[in-house]
This record gives sequence, structure tokens and C-alpha cells, in this order.
Amino acid sequence: MTIRTLAAAALVLSLGACATAPALEPEPLNPTSRWTLQVQPSADQIALAVREGALSPNQASALDALVGRYRARGVSTVNIDAPSGEDAAAARTAWNVRDALMARGLPSEAIRLASYPAPDPRAPVVVGFQTVEAVVPACGRAWGDLTQNTANRTPSNFGCAITANMAAQIADPRDIVQPRAMPLADSHRAVVVFDNYRQGRQTSAPQEELVSGRVTQAVE
Repeated sequence: MTIRTLAAAALVLSLGACATAPALEPEPLNPTSRWTLQVQPSADQIALAVREGALSPNQASALDALVGRYRARGVSTVNIDAPSGEDAAAARTAWNVRDALMARGLPSEAIRLASYPAPDPRAPVVVGFQTVEAVVPACGRAWGDLTQNTANRTPSNFGCAITANMAAQIADPRDIVQPRAMPLADSHRAVVVFDNYRQGRQTSAPQEELVSGRVTQAVE
């Protein structure tokens, strides 16, 4: 093999090496598909100070709010954790909490009493339930150089803000895991509408007079 042949072969190999581009990860179908809504385990809890007597009005209000969140989340069990020890006031407070929950409509089988190790026997009584919360991603930490994009790929943070806003605003994070069932349709209303249609009558509800009036008639 001559020197000219070797030089030509080396040139072909070098050109082939230059033409080989590094492998790239598949580009998401859209920027928002890079970021997805996720949930993580969480606990909705309140701490109630140990009292010698009945629960205070503030403690009762805190329990009212907790029961409201419990019913909205549809969980099965409320946990009452009292500090371990022989303090009678702590045990009495825990039982007062149980009675208060039952007075608010919770069945006894949905209430679990337990103890937790605490250095102080007058540590608070913790009341709450297990739930989930949406994970809010931290956006904007590493954008990279947006001017150098020869591969025409979207920056890694594109779509993160949309996902973070949805995670922060969603009312029930359980909807991320599984959507809720649709309520049943109002068949009675459908029968009324079809009956009016068959008889040639108006099928929509009558318009309110205030809506058809002028804007100046609105209360400011």
C-alpha cells in the first residue's frame, strides 16, 4: 500500500469521525411532558396542649377545622397520639379529644389512640391523619446557556413553572393519583328539557331581569 493510499484512507476515517454526532436523549413531545405532577406522603396534624380540665375554645376550633379537612380528604382514620408516661392530665386530654371527635360525627372505629415517647409528660397531644401532598418542583436553578442551542432542543426548565403552579393550586392532591368519579347526571332535568322540546316550548331557564338590565343598575 502506497503512502498516497494510506493518506486517503486516513482522510476518509477522519471525515467519518467528524460526521458522527453524539447520541442525544429523546426530546419530549412538548416542554410540559418533561415535568409531571407527583405526590408524596404527608400528615395533617395539630398539637393540643395538655389541660387539667376540658378543651379550650381555641382547641375546639382547631378540631373543627381538622374534622373539616378530614371529611374533605375522605381518609379513614384519625390518630390521637398522647405523650407516654403516667401523667393523668395528658391521658385525660387525649380522651377529651376522642370524645370531641365523636361529638363531631366521627365513629369510634375511625379514631385510633396511641402514645409516643416524649421527654416531657406534658408534651402536647398530637391529632391528625395521613394524607398526601403535591410535590412542587424547584424551577430556575440551572438554565444553562440559552444562546448555544445548535440541536434546537428546549431548555430543561421549560414547563417546570406550569407544573409548579398546578401543584401549588390543586385543591385535592389525591386527584393527581386517580381522578374522582363523575357524579350522576340529573335525569329528571333531562326529562323536563326533552318534554319542553317535544312540545315546542323554551328549553332553557328564563333569564333574570337584572341580567338583561343595564350595567348601571348593578350594586357597586
